[in-house]
Amino acid sequence: MLQAFAVQVSAERAAGPSGEQTTAEIPAVELHNVSRKFGPVSAVAGISLSIRRGEFFSLLGPSGCGKTTLLRLVAGLDLPDAGTVSINGLEATHTPAHQRPVNTVFQSYALFPHLNVRENIAFGLRMKRMARKQIEERVGSIMETVRISELAGRRISQLSGGQKQRVALARAIVNEPQVLLLDEPLGALDLKLRKELQVELHALQRRLGITFIYVTHDQEEALAMSDRIGVMHAGRMAQLGAAEEVYERPRTRFAAQFIGACNLLRGTVRHCSERDFMVRTELGEVRVELGQSARPLQLGQSCTLAIRPEKVRVLAFTERREVNSFPVRVSGFVYTGSETQYRLETPGGLLNAWVMNARSGPPVFQIGDRATVQLPWDALVLLDD
Repeated sequence: MLQAFAVQVSAERAAGPSGEQTTAEIPAVELHNVSRKFGPVSAVAGISLSIRRGEFFSLLGPSGCGKTTLLRLVAGLDLPDAGTVSINGLEATHTPAHQRPVNTVFQSYALFPHLNVRENIAFGLRMKRMARKQIEERVGSIMETVRISELAGRRISQLSGGQKQRVALARAIVNEPQVLLLDEPLGALDLKLRKELQVELHALQRRLGITFIYVTHDQEEALAMSDRIGVMHAGRMAQLGAAEEVYERPRTRFAAQFIGACNLLRGTVRHCSERDFMVRTELGEVRVELGQSARPLQLGQSCTLAIRPEKVRVLAFTERREVNSFPVRVSGFVYTGSETQYRLETPGGLLNAWVMNARSGPPVFQIGDRATVQLPWDALVLLDD
């Protein structure tokens, strides 16, 4: 059944007469100016969003940013104060949760302790009064898909955290929802198991072709699995784009600092040309590729530049200096195995640089050493705020 569902979704993507909107072109979920308040607090503040069919979409942000509230509005577990929610082109703003073609996987799993694994997975199908043989076929298929067939007769209390998570996924997917909502489903697992399930979850979504909307506060998790990421802050969408885009080209200081580590350089625009512009900072004059600027620049205006620590090059103090090279002193470092994370003193404050440990032996630079940093001009990003 699940394989047939995936084939059907793939067929829909290719269907449709020329010039007409095909089924695949209709967004799986569309929010228009959705807002939700709890007393004086705006949990969701006028968000408009379109999520494509078959997309792995993540809502990323810190606790209290509104991402879970937004997920509940899509699920029908809460109602917006303003705006509309559409699912597969049909307005569902006031449609009850049980009538929406969506299923939700919670962090707490929400499994029935008095039922075994097979009975937990089959519960929703039995509520729909599906034929017993059909239930058995579909439950058997999904247990094989998520690799828990050998656990069919076990009680929930006999399962590990990872096994419980697979059962929760199977119970949600067996109903063949058009949209699967996942509210931090891996948050309670240890790091090693969480990384393993990230790979499995991403592969499962690709095989089934179901739209996944995934809520997480884990930046690495969102980057590893998502087609697109919506970064939320204080009930609003701070940035929306492909995983690579939101990491490599953050638009705001919040997005730059929340998604991974980032160095921020504040300064004043000193010169502009057709190819680049110069910014006077406390570190010195920095040259920036003009193509990375999304807004017009004026001489004398204040601005903030961002650069990821792994983009910063740390060179010997005696090496020939290139563009955007500055003297620094090593004030500390952390050896993490695959890389060494340096803290560097500059006239403008501390700068972080992460250097891959491509050779064996101790870190190249020790505390107190003088060195040179080089900031590639095409790695610097001009922020909007």
